[in-house]
This record gives sequence, C-alpha cells and structure tokens, in this order.
Amino acid sequence: MRKVPAPGEPLDLIDLKFLPAWVKEDWSVARHAGFEGEDEQAHWPREGTDRRPRPPRHRRDAEKTRRRHDRGERDDRKPLERKDRKRSRDFFPAPRQASTPPPLPQLDVHFLPQAAAFENVAAQIKTGAAAYSVYALARLFLQKPERYHVRIKTKDATPLFRLGESNAISTNRFALENSAFRLLREKFYATNVTLHDPIKGDFNSVARERTTGTLLGPTNHHGYQPQLRRLYEQRFSRRLSFTDFQRQIEIVSDLALVEQWKEEARKVITFTTQQEEPPQTFNAETEAERHFREKYLPALISETAEAEIDGVTSRKLQDRGIARLIENAWSAEVRSPSNMMQELAGRFRGAGLQIFRHRRGMLFVSPIRLKAIDETAVSDSVRQILETLRASPRINRKELAEKLIGLDTEVAEAEKTKLALASDLHWMIREGHIIEFNDGSLDLPRAKPPKQEAGEVAAEQGAATPTATTETAPATTVATAEESVVAAASNDASSVIPSRAANASPVPTEGSRDETSDGRSSEVLSPIIPSRADTASPARTEGHSRVSECA
Repeated sequence: MRKVPAPGEPLDLIDLKFLPAWVKEDWSVARHAGFEGEDEQAHWPREGTDRRPRPPRHRRDAEKTRRRHDRGERDDRKPLERKDRKRSRDFFPAPRQASTPPPLPQLDVHFLPQAAAFENVAAQIKTGAAAYSVYALARLFLQKPERYHVRIKTKDATPLFRLGESNAISTNRFALENSAFRLLREKFYATNVTLHDPIKGDFNSVARERTTGTLLGPTNHHGYQPQLRRLYEQRFSRRLSFTDFQRQIEIVSDLALVEQWKEEARKVITFTTQQEEPPQTFNAETEAERHFREKYLPALISETAEAEIDGVTSRKLQDRGIARLIENAWSAEVRSPSNMMQELAGRFRGAGLQIFRHRRGMLFVSPIRLKAIDETAVSDSVRQILETLRASPRINRKELAEKLIGLDTEVAEAEKTKLALASDLHWMIREGHIIEFNDGSLDLPRAKPPKQEAGEVAAEQGAATPTATTETAPATTVATAEESVVAAASNDASSVIPSRAANASPVPTEGSRDETSDGRSSEVLSPIIPSRADTASPARTEGHSRVSECA
C-alpha cells in the first residue's frame, strides 16, 4: 500500500501529473525482496486461470519431437474451407509474372555482301581454278559485321525515319531527334577545349559511376546534376531506367579522385558552327544543341520506305526494336543463309564467274565453265583418271596418285608417271572436265541428258507411260583435244548453270550442311604430285599427242 502523508508534510507534486503507475512507485523500497524461487511462487496462480508449472526445456523439446512424429501424413489432413482458401490467397498473393517484351516493328530485313569485301573474294576466286561452296561463302560474309550491309524495308503501316544521309534510323521520330545532336555534332560544330582556373573549395568526396569509373563531381557541386543527366542520356538510357542508373552511383572519399575531378572540371568546351557565315560560338553544350534543333534538325529527319546501313552500325542502333529485329534476322540467316546465297550467286554471275549445282544440288562458284568430255577421243591415261574418279569420287590428288601408281613401280618410272598425271590433271581442270574444290577433293561434273529432236519430244508427250531418264555421255565426238574443247564450249550449259528462277531457294532441306565445304583454302597440289609450274610442256599439246597416239 501507498504511504499516506501526514497532515503536516508537504504534498509531492508528482501525484498531480498524469503519469503511468510505474513512475509513481516508491523506488526506495528494494524490489523483489521477497523472491525466493519459482517453487515457492507456484501456489500463487493468476486470477481466473489454472496454470500448471512449465516443464524443463529438454522435456518440452522431446514432446515437440514426439508430436511431430505422431502427426499424420499430409494427405490425411482436412482440406481448407473455401473461405479459408480465399483468405490464404489474399494473405500470400501469387507471384507477379514477368512483363512481356514490346512487339517488334513490322520490317523486312535483308543482308547484302559489302562491296569491297565481295570484290576481294571474287578476285581471289578468279586467280585460281578451285570451286567454292556458296553456302560457306555466305556464312563467311555473315561472320563479321564489316563484311555485310543490312537493307531494311517497311511493310504495313510501320513508319521508318532516317537522320540525313547517316545510318541512324528509327521507328520513333522523337527518339531519333533526341540522339541527332550527339550523332551529327562533329559535322556541324567544331569543338574547342580551354582550361579555366582551378575549382576552389574543400571537397572530401566525389561521386563516381561504378561500371565506367566516370567522375561526376561532389553531390553539393552545381555541375553534379547536369553531368549525371548527360551521362545517363548518352550511355545508359537504352538499357536502364534513371532510378536504376542512380543506384550505380557511389560516393568515394578519396582525395586523389577529388583532385582528378577538379582537373577535369577545369576543361571548358566551346562549340563553333562550321556551316554558317559568320560562325557562332556557344559556351555550353545545351546552347549548341538548342541551336542545332532550331537550325538544322527539321530538314534532317525524313521518312523513308527503304534504308541500307552497314553491319557495324546495325549493331549500335539507338532504336531497341530495330536492333532486336536485326539480331533475330541475323541469327536465322546464319543458320540458313538462303538470302545471302541468292545475292552472292547473282553478283558472281555479274562478275563473270560460273555458278553450278553439285553434291545433292548445292551451289558452287568457279572461274571455269564445266564441260563434259568424250572418253572415246582421249588417251589411256586420261581415261584412267576419269574411271578412277567415277569409281572413287571426292578423292584428292594424293589418293588419286596412289591409285594410279603402284607400289612396285620403279622410282624413275614413278616420277615420269607423276609428271604425266600432273599435266593431265592441269589440263582437265582448266578445261572444266574435272572439278577441283577448295578443300582439295576432285570430282566429275554432272552429266546432262542428251538433246532431243522436236519429233522425239512430241512422241514422249503423247506417250501414256513415262520413260526413265538415264545419264548419257555428250553426243559430241571429235578427233583431237582442240576440237573437243571448241565443241564443248559451244554446247548449251543451261543444265549446268541454273537460272535465276531456279536459284530462288538454293539451300536444300535435306543434307544441305553435311555436303558443304568448310570454306578453308587448301594446298593446290599434294606432296606426291608435282606442282603445275613444274610441267614443262603445254597441256594442250600433250593432249593432242595422246589423242593422236590413240587414233
């Protein structure tokens, strides 16, 4: 009980304040003076409760473990009521699904070979006699962005805007206007850098962007916010929001970095117009950009239906939609470069090279026009080469020499046979009777069906049953090698060189990649067969003599 003060004692003013009871307690009396342990206070239960003493902790843990093991399986539990399930969903909301990316613009993307790179490749093909896979060459052009251009065409109602004669394109006019000054600043303005007096003031820290290490200055400096915005617009606006960009800013307390920032802040850049008389000078980049927007920008933005840009610029476009569309089209074109193959085939024909189909219809390019040879008017050595290649196609020079020159042949005779074999191969490859591919393999050209007269064609059309087509040798028969070359050159090569209409889909769907060459250059001559330069006599003279001997 509280002690009531005597009539003569002064009252304590603390009783007149509305304070909690624990403040009014008399702290002079020792608290817990009568505490003698838990067992003696066990007979003082709380009012209205029948509380039992708590067991020791190790007993409580054992009881929890026993109850957990005695608990039934999860399937035996009683399912929640409908209202309880609804309350559970409200308390634990479903995870938020990832937002779908914006749709890509409706544009057609085509890849073209770069002019200088194509001329270099065509010149290399013309200097040799090997045939190259157009499929391998198409992937070679697509391998690096410096080797191709990208042509973009509009379709439907998708607009396409271009910035002057530059490669900057976009489907958003506002976004293209925002990046126009940065892209064309050097064309319209000359920049001059001058040093001002050092910045005065005591700064203990400086803000720095983590990924690039760019110093933005102290946060209490007047140039911090403009520098922050400028860095974001120039380098991070395409992939980050401004809030995420601010999280990459760190405050560094380094006096060396503070001095470095002071030295960089001394530089003042002025902009002078290059296409005006008299020239104007602007002390701030914002003033120069305002002048650019008013003077030049309205005439630079134009809407176009087709644009062609280089491959390097196509990977640095500010428009994310077009950049992602070009990336997807490039990935599909690398897997199946049908459009690039069609473009290369047309340009190779225009450059005077020969396009033919071989190996399951795959396209190849060669500087030599293929012609079949009449085996009845050639020497025995040439006939042996033809028979060996017909029995074992796609062998190289070394394997051909091993098949034609026996192991028991004398050294002098073997060397003589190698020279004759090299001379025969040189003549047959140059005349188009044998195809030598860039990987070193040899093969015979496809045999075309013989020409039919008008009466035979009409008879076949009127026949009810179809006739089987067989491969036959050319009908041309000559007595000498010179006459055979002239006659073969006069033959129609429409079956060997496909037309443009037949070249619309040059990549067959079956076995297209397994039959292509890897595009790597190989040795023209094997170590066993001597080089073509070692042959002393001309090939055509030897061919003439061999034919004469056979005659």
